[in-house]
Amino acid sequence: MYPADGTWTSTLTHLECGRCAERYDADVPQNVCRCGSPLLVRYDLDRVRASVRPRDIASRGTDLWRYRELLPVRDPANVITLGEGWTPIVPLAEYGRRIGVPGLLAKDEGMLPTGSFKARGAAVGVSRARELGVRRLTLPTNGNAGAAWATYAARAGTECLVVMPEDAPQVTRKECLAAGARVYMVDGLIGDAGRIAGQAVRDGWFSAATLREPYRIEGKKTMGLEIAEQFGWRVPDVVVYPTGGGVGLIGIRKALDELAALGWITGRLPRFVAVQSTGCAPIVRAFESGAETAEPWPADQARTVAFGINVAGALGDFLILSALRDSEGTAIAVDDRDILEEQLACATSDGVLMCPEGAATLAAVRRLRADKWLDGDEEVLVLNTGSAVKYADTLEVGQPPRLRRDADLPPEAAAAEMTSTARGFRTPR
Repeated sequence: MYPADGTWTSTLTHLECGRCAERYDADVPQNVCRCGSPLLVRYDLDRVRASVRPRDIASRGTDLWRYRELLPVRDPANVITLGEGWTPIVPLAEYGRRIGVPGLLAKDEGMLPTGSFKARGAAVGVSRARELGVRRLTLPTNGNAGAAWATYAARAGTECLVVMPEDAPQVTRKECLAAGARVYMVDGLIGDAGRIAGQAVRDGWFSAATLREPYRIEGKKTMGLEIAEQFGWRVPDVVVYPTGGGVGLIGIRKALDELAALGWITGRLPRFVAVQSTGCAPIVRAFESGAETAEPWPADQARTVAFGINVAGALGDFLILSALRDSEGTAIAVDDRDILEEQLACATSDGVLMCPEGAATLAAVRRLRADKWLDGDEEVLVLNTGSAVKYADTLEVGQPPRLRRDADLPPEAAAAEMTSTARGFRTPR
């Protein structure tokens, strides 16, 4: 599928600690730095600049491996793929007009294999693990990451052990089981799942937990590479991201930094907005206090319908906060009621039904416009990180009228405008 004639080139050089900058060998399995911080993948950007141009990438296949020079897999024979990447950017014109942000757009990651952006991190992480000889992977998950890593591990012939909170979406549990993973449920949160998965690491399993191996970020950063290419090698004014562990936000920022260093994009980078739930908002609290790291949210108080961002403590908190402050961005917490309302308002207005995490970004944009942080003239890109189908139980819609098989359609059904069964929202004209 991919060239084996010497034209496949990764310019991977080494790994570097995101906090203390200590260097590590990229060609042996690594987890975190000795200081406990995440490791970041580094590339020979001079070599990239000399060997490839944006116009060369345009002629390649429409998956994330089109950016192979900026990805860590050295041999295409090790690529594990289900066709992930190149998700659409769609205008939310009517919804954006209604909230005063007509330049609102969404990148819809729900179109990916396994139904979420986690497929990106799993594709690159599992591929690189295979290249390094890792055959047993374990991770804690709030649902979608487990489904993705279990699926890609199955395709690679790699064992996968997943630990997830019992409140995780049921469909993700079933995906893990269907892919043949060893699955364990815990009556707690992601941190509790992480502690238990850590026991497997002591028994010889390799940790693929969030930011505890370097290559998940590289998969997630392809969102940033795609955004730049889809915008014609420029960037939107604002990027709004639902933030739990924050790998996606960190990855997008890393991608744009690399593209800027290559000279492929110029000018000011986007302002980044991290969105959390009022039920679990450690990054927002740290940002507002001016802290460089985030104190964990009390585990017994962490609750939200946007289960993917229900992360009480993020290993990469300092990287998230740095990205927000360096870009003159912000962090905002929205409540569950607003998340569910905006989820249906967008679906009714523009036909885009987001997952709760994605809908949290809509609630944030509405608030930021009302508070005049946004002036309404910006090009604002929100990330819908997964398919709403995985969260069917959270959709607050009414029941449609029931008709007898011999009944006629009621007269009000033909009205030019009628009240939707979706919690009273009205269908657009």
